[in-house]
Amino acid sequence: MKIAVLSFDVEQDCPPYLSSTRGMERGLPRILDLLAEERVKATFFFTAEMAQLFPRLARRVVDEGHELGSHGYMHERLDKLSLFEASYLLEKATAVLSRFGMVRSFRAPNLQLPDELLPVLEKLGYSVDSSLARYKPPFPRVVRRVGRIVRIPVSVTSSVLRLPWLLQQFIHKRLTPPLVYFAHPWEYVDMRNELVRFDCRFNTGDAALELLRKLIVLLRREGYTIVTLCEAARLLGYEVNC
Repeated sequence: MKIAVLSFDVEQDCPPYLSSTRGMERGLPRILDLLAEERVKATFFFTAEMAQLFPRLARRVVDEGHELGSHGYMHERLDKLSLFEASYLLEKATAVLSRFGMVRSFRAPNLQLPDELLPVLEKLGYSVDSSLARYKPPFPRVVRRVGRIVRIPVSVTSSVLRLPWLLQQFIHKRLTPPLVYFAHPWEYVDMRNELVRFDCRFNTGDAALELLRKLIVLLRREGYTIVTLCEAARLLGYEVNC
């Protein structure tokens, strides 16, 4: 079976450059509407902060059958904190998010998760981590289990999903499964006039939403089954509690 995962890191707009939440107010509802139209389930990695500020959206994610994952408390860089500080914030974030539903998957902000925190995730009940990326050191190519945590790496960076479609097709067709894509709600709001990095601005808003729809169509045409991250771990033969 060829497996693909669509995932979204739910945070403030383009951190650390902005503190606005237009992605939550307009971007996330648009993503959820599109996924409902296409009958696709995805994984949404919420910061606890966004879940507290937008509880109706966190509940909507769960109510519509998507997976709720953790993205930390306030998008803090875990690799910049002491083990005690990071552990405290992970526990605090998990407690907040668990009010909305079962939380079994984790992705670290900026894809930076020190190995020493894996046992902490285990103790908090996590089964799956997606904080590694195939395009970043140590360039992981395969899914592997570390203790009780199944580590499924991200396939490409989020801005790839906003590249021109012809170029995207070239990239997508050369990736090897399981595929794990990620994006952010703010990418589905027009960011062209914001004073942020170019990669946070180009092809945002309507263009990004249409490209996401095209990706879903392409994945299905190529024979992929689109599932949540925890379900992907189960389909890959790992015993996980989803």
